[in-house]
This record gives sequence, structure tokens and C-alpha cells, in this order.
Amino acid sequence: MIQIKPITDLRNTTEISDLCHSRKEPIFITKNGYGDMVVMSIESYSELIDMIQTDNAIREAEAEYNENGILFDARDTLKTLRRKHFG
Repeated sequence: MIQIKPITDLRNTTEISDLCHSRKEPIFITKNGYGDMVVMSIESYSELIDMIQTDNAIREAEAEYNENGILFDARDTLKTLRRKHFG
């Protein structure tokens, strides 16, 4: 369930921190009744960034395939990379 807290609740940093870590999701902070900030744990933030980077890599690979239609065999490509980087 989405957690929405007024900005005045940020005074109790321990409670906000505990909420972030126990629920593993962001807390939306409001100011004067309007959305203002999002607070989340470092772990949740790292997971979010990793997911975005993975999605971007997949999107780039799909665009490259749609552009030239070439697929590479994974075993051959890995062998080439191993020879190139590990001798």
C-alpha cells in the first residue's frame, strides 16, 4: 500500500527510516497537501536503478536488432570475448 506522509512527519527520522526499510517501498511526502518528495531506502533505490539499467540495455539491444536484424550466437560470442580478454 502506498505510504503518504506530511512533511512534518520528517521530524521523526527514525520512524520514517523504519518505514522505508520494513516496507521496502518509497514514502511519498506532501507539503501543503500536494506531493513534494519521495523518500526510500538505499537498498530500494539501488534495486530501482539496477532495474532501469537492465530495461535500458534490453531496449538498446532490441533497437539494434530491429535496425540490422543480426543475432549473434551466445557461445561463439562468449568464446571470442574470453580469448580477447583472458588470452
